[in-house]
Amino acid sequence: MSLLNPSDSQYKRMMETPIPRLITSLSIPTVLSSLITVIYNTADTYFVSQIDKSASAAVGVVFSIMSVIQALGFGLGVGAGSLISRRLGAKDNAAADKFASSAFAASVIVGTIIAVIGLTFLEPILRFLGCTDLMLPHAIPYARFILIAAPLNCATFVLNTTLRSEGLSLLSMIGITTGGVLNMILDPILINGCNMGTGGAAIATMISQTVSFSILFCFFLFGKSIVKINLKSISRRFADYASIVTTGIPTIFRQGLASIASAALNIQAIEYGQEATGAAITIANKMYMLVRNIIVGLGQGFQPAAGYNYGAGNKKRTWECFTFSTKVGTAICLLFATFSALFAEQIMWFFSDDAEVAAIGTETLYFLSVCIPFMAFSTFVNQLYQGLGFKAVATLLASCRQGIFFLPVVFLLPHAIGRVGVQATQPIADMCTFFISIPFIIIFYRKYIIGKDNEQ
Repeated sequence: MSLLNPSDSQYKRMMETPIPRLITSLSIPTVLSSLITVIYNTADTYFVSQIDKSASAAVGVVFSIMSVIQALGFGLGVGAGSLISRRLGAKDNAAADKFASSAFAASVIVGTIIAVIGLTFLEPILRFLGCTDLMLPHAIPYARFILIAAPLNCATFVLNTTLRSEGLSLLSMIGITTGGVLNMILDPILINGCNMGTGGAAIATMISQTVSFSILFCFFLFGKSIVKINLKSISRRFADYASIVTTGIPTIFRQGLASIASAALNIQAIEYGQEATGAAITIANKMYMLVRNIIVGLGQGFQPAAGYNYGAGNKKRTWECFTFSTKVGTAICLLFATFSALFAEQIMWFFSDDAEVAAIGTETLYFLSVCIPFMAFSTFVNQLYQGLGFKAVATLLASCRQGIFFLPVVFLLPHAIGRVGVQATQPIADMCTFFISIPFIIIFYRKYIIGKDNEQ
């Protein structure tokens, strides 16, 4: 029988397990969780697209609102998670409890504020995001239930990332996967069986998010986690919340800009191709997000391992975490890019029987396939800087893909070359992000891996 308590046992695992085995064990649950999330989002898209192309385009518009919820919830979670993994690496469990409890409380408050504002100004917000009169009847019921669930959804992100940050990604997977599977079961029942349309899809999502939250919260309630969430540990110091937010700022920027980018893309798609273009790009982006979420899930497995080892001063293992994850991630991206390019037309016809939507979506998948192989490297450079607490660089890199590069391109290129400019925007932004990431990883290696000790 082991004489180590759970905290010491986990520390030993994170510090001594060979990196390939450690990253694999941490990443498989996070990748599966990400896959389930994408699959049930794709299920929403599939069943909603059977209604008509206005409904499919409407879901694409509401995705901008969902991105805001995800940005703030996930930002608080990742910010706290980075601090937690480094504190656990330094064997400061009390500080880890404080950051987890404080982020949880903040997420509930933030989610409630989003829900109140969103529900109060729902129609004006949807019209601002590009909803047409035909799309609005589908978008309003979908957005309404997504907003009602916002407080629990934000809190779920924090619980999920807290478990991942302490290396308990299997428990995280159980909570997220259970809700995801339930959502896929409920989608056809509520959308088609109960004839509830897009509102049924949103209710299915809301129910699944509630179940995921309940399961994850029970892990903390019944002592299955190393980190404790309780009222006594909630901080009353502004500096602690500032640390959580500033560490999570790259994620907030990345996800928040994703919301802005999604809205801009929908507006441009409708302007340069009517609703068929909006529906086609929404469907194509779901396939693109499938591989992106796998890569992000892999990164969420490597971040706690890197954080533990960096907090303990083991630079060699920190660098090995990055290089191993990048090799595996790039191989996955190459496989998906090849699949998307070879079967683009079949993928689009699976989701839509509208010839115009399928044709535009096929072209969009060809464009996306060009940039997918470079996705893992730029994603992991960003996650490395963020996971180790280098806030300024992490925020800059997080802002590139759907902000610094994306927004100028999405407004200028379609004006020059029309619909093709809309389709090419994301690939161009992704490639620019890849190239700008190269010097930053060289600097990191020279300064923090082979150089002298440096303060963060």
